[in-house]
Amino acid sequence: MANPHHDFITTMSTMGINFIVMFTLLFTTWSLCTSTPTPSHRWFADAATHPTVHATERWFLQYGVVWILSFGVVVLFELYATWNATALLLFMFSLALPMYLQPFLFPTLTSDHKTPALERFSLRANVWMGIFGFVGNYWYTHYFYSVLHAHYTMPSYDLNGVPIPMFFATHFYFCFYHAIGNCVIRRIVTGFTPSIQKNMFLGLAVLCMSYTTAFMETLTIAGYKCYEFDNFHHAATVGSLFYAIYFIVSFPMFYYFSNQTPDSTSWFGCIVQSLATSMCVLCMLDFVRVWLGQDLVVHLMRPCKLNATLSCYGNDVC
Repeated sequence: MANPHHDFITTMSTMGINFIVMFTLLFTTWSLCTSTPTPSHRWFADAATHPTVHATERWFLQYGVVWILSFGVVVLFELYATWNATALLLFMFSLALPMYLQPFLFPTLTSDHKTPALERFSLRANVWMGIFGFVGNYWYTHYFYSVLHAHYTMPSYDLNGVPIPMFFATHFYFCFYHAIGNCVIRRIVTGFTPSIQKNMFLGLAVLCMSYTTAFMETLTIAGYKCYEFDNFHHAATVGSLFYAIYFIVSFPMFYYFSNQTPDSTSWFGCIVQSLATSMCVLCMLDFVRVWLGQDLVVHLMRPCKLNATLSCYGNDVC
């Protein structure tokens, strides 16, 4: 019988080697770049030219503290073990609700209070992320089921075989991730003079950031016993690269969306750019699936809906 502790150490060792190789390449390309004058370096959007983007990125990061602590408490103390489908839905929805309501009720948080509601960047950023997150759950989750053999086993109301609470969770997760992505990309764009080396550094930074984000989510969610992989080692090593495809595309695209002038960030542009990002990710996931020789199987019902023994905590179907 396999030793779970030994398997975990093996996984962490493999990931350690992967990160050493990636960040060594990243450091090497960084050392070849020429820095720009210090005053031009920026992590956040310029508060003078893009005040709403600047404030929205800060809001996304600040709210990240709230949901991360909430998740930490729930997972650490396994509070979810006693929840039914309604309780899980309410918990996830309640964490996403402040992000949905903020553009309308608290626009001063994102310096949008002087802008008509439907023209606020914070609202359009939420819509951009909402579209991408919806497509990710509705479609991409089935690639995790089919290629990585992932399983949600908690009681939940579903849509297309995917727990509906995950649609809400994805929203605040992705807003946080992409705020960090914007900061890192902007620091590189503003911090170095144009060159081939800078372009290589930027590309590698996006790849490393995407892989790190994917792995850290896989690692931290491992404490949630109602989300499982048949092979955690495969999910953490290969699966993290598979998941990273999301962000390899979306990090640069959301930065481009955020970096446009307010006049050019139309509703049409917002929606089309998010849909284009979603389609690009879908195609890349499918190319990998075909290359691996895996069939894509889309079930309307999760296996634990049909077999109570596959449910997380309890003998009832999920």
